[in-house]
Amino acid sequence: MEENTVRIQDDLYEAVNGEWLKTAVIPDDRPATGGFSILDQDVEKLMMDEFRAFAAGEKTTDIPEMKYAVALYKKMLDADRRNSEGIAPALPVLELIRSLKSVEDLNLHAHEMLLKGVDLPLIMDVTADMQNAEKNSFIVLGPEIILPDTSYYADDNEAGKQLLAVYSDMAGKLLEHTPLTEDERAKFLADTLAFDALVARKVKSQLEWSEYYKCHNPMSVDEIAGYVAPFDIKGLLEKLYGDNAPDTLIVYDPKAVKEMNGYFSKENFELYVHWAYVHALVKAAPYLSEELAAIGKTYRRVLTGVASDPSLEKQAFTVASDMYSEPIGVYYGRTYFGEEAKKDVVELVKKIIETYKLRVAKNGFLAEATKEQAIRKLSTIEIKMGYPDEIKPMWSKLVFDEADSLFDVMTKLFSIRAGESFGKLLKPVDRTEWLMPGHMVNACYNPSANDITFPAAILQKPFYSLEQKPEENLGGIGAVIGHEISHAFDNNGANFDEHGNLKNWWKEEDFAAFKELTKGMIEQFDGIEFHGGKVSGELTVSENIADNGGMGVTLEIMHGIENADYKAYFINWARIWCQKAKEEFIQLLLANDVHSPTPLRANMMPRNFSEWYDAFSVTENDGMYIAPEKRISIW
Repeated sequence: MEENTVRIQDDLYEAVNGEWLKTAVIPDDRPATGGFSILDQDVEKLMMDEFRAFAAGEKTTDIPEMKYAVALYKKMLDADRRNSEGIAPALPVLELIRSLKSVEDLNLHAHEMLLKGVDLPLIMDVTADMQNAEKNSFIVLGPEIILPDTSYYADDNEAGKQLLAVYSDMAGKLLEHTPLTEDERAKFLADTLAFDALVARKVKSQLEWSEYYKCHNPMSVDEIAGYVAPFDIKGLLEKLYGDNAPDTLIVYDPKAVKEMNGYFSKENFELYVHWAYVHALVKAAPYLSEELAAIGKTYRRVLTGVASDPSLEKQAFTVASDMYSEPIGVYYGRTYFGEEAKKDVVELVKKIIETYKLRVAKNGFLAEATKEQAIRKLSTIEIKMGYPDEIKPMWSKLVFDEADSLFDVMTKLFSIRAGESFGKLLKPVDRTEWLMPGHMVNACYNPSANDITFPAAILQKPFYSLEQKPEENLGGIGAVIGHEISHAFDNNGANFDEHGNLKNWWKEEDFAAFKELTKGMIEQFDGIEFHGGKVSGELTVSENIADNGGMGVTLEIMHGIENADYKAYFINWARIWCQKAKEEFIQLLLANDVHSPTPLRANMMPRNFSEWYDAFSVTENDGMYIAPEKRISIW
């Protein structure tokens, strides 16, 4: 194998990861491999071994909810029963949808359909209120669309046309297993695509969703009812809550709600019914026979470029893991996450927060009053590290009759979870809930709670290890921690106060200066060519601000380390972003992901900081150089 000759001064990402990229193999059932993905694969393999032992009776645990997860795992593995049942378990739900002859019929059954996961003309949920993070609010938005984004529906978007063709073929093959006649199948499919096209004209694009602080649009139920008629949302709310039905809802997607008659009306009610039928069939497929499940994954395979579906055993673990995520995450955390590591990383988080305060205090564009507010927000960030201390009561309610079909079991479990979710409206927000389970390789910041979550599974090499140099940990998990903290001050998080409330706590001139710096970050990434497409600086700006802040604060800490190894810092920074992905997946992320492509995440941020130039003697003659006046450091 010839040696990688790329100079680190010209391309940090390629110099660090080039040799790995040449030999890395993407698993057939995954769209990518690399830093995050490799850890996820390792955790998946580890937990599949655990589930295999649990299912065989070779292992036990004192976490009672795990027995339900294992029972679901075993039910998913029972391919013989699933194959013998075929589509039969889903037919009652499909027939319920097909039997709807009028909007009045829909209104009569809407409550039942909502709890069974059947698509209604609106998506509804309950979540923390953006203006009062102590209470929960009922939210409404438009339906999901088939394609990844509204932009795919443009007349000149060939990828969109190809994907719709794949979806049509998949849905058509699934419909062949239903009692519908050939003519009915053709009609249902054509109407599904027609209804989907109408919805796509009204719902938000991914770019619009990326500004999530704009989702808070309170509206009275009476006003909403006028917009969405003849759909009876008031009647549905009364069935859900009786006398406690809310009189104000939060509209996340105003256009979709205000112009709902553009896709749903008495005149095109049949379109909706056929669309709901096909959607329900596609959603049911993974829990029916192996043949139907394989057909139902066709669209995903093409969309992401994966060569094959996961093994049945892997599918079984994934279903159990998704349904019982918290108990499984707690089991993983208690079994594989050491208290020494937890204590060490918590101390690192605290150090990064304190360093962040120092950087805010000496910030050049903020007035003292704004700095005080920002520091107060940093002081109140809650740290969720590893896994929850206890499992919430909801998870023990997810019980089922093992004699039922897999589809009926999944429908029941979904109904329990939906009921629990809608029930939160009548309770205060539980700030001790975790957004991610312990076995997930990820991290997040929640603006409505002002907390940061670091599941146990991400706290491994190359992100973190007690055996790694401090500089490597700072370039790995340290920068990720700083990234999540920076989300408190990105273009979205900056609109929330220390309590998680949507509130303008900035002086007007300070926010204007921040927006100007944000504009610079947009321009730094916008239009960069990548795999035949171009990066959207606007779509990715929040994550780029967070990467920038994460690097800035950890480099500040590096200054306090005697003879700090800056090379080790930047090399590990590049290492955590290594990724090899299928071309289809790359195109999907480029068009829809709020994160920049990983090679750019590795290469763009270092060149904004003087430490990069000093560490590797980078000059204006090198590829990893940008002029000082073009360097951006916001936080």
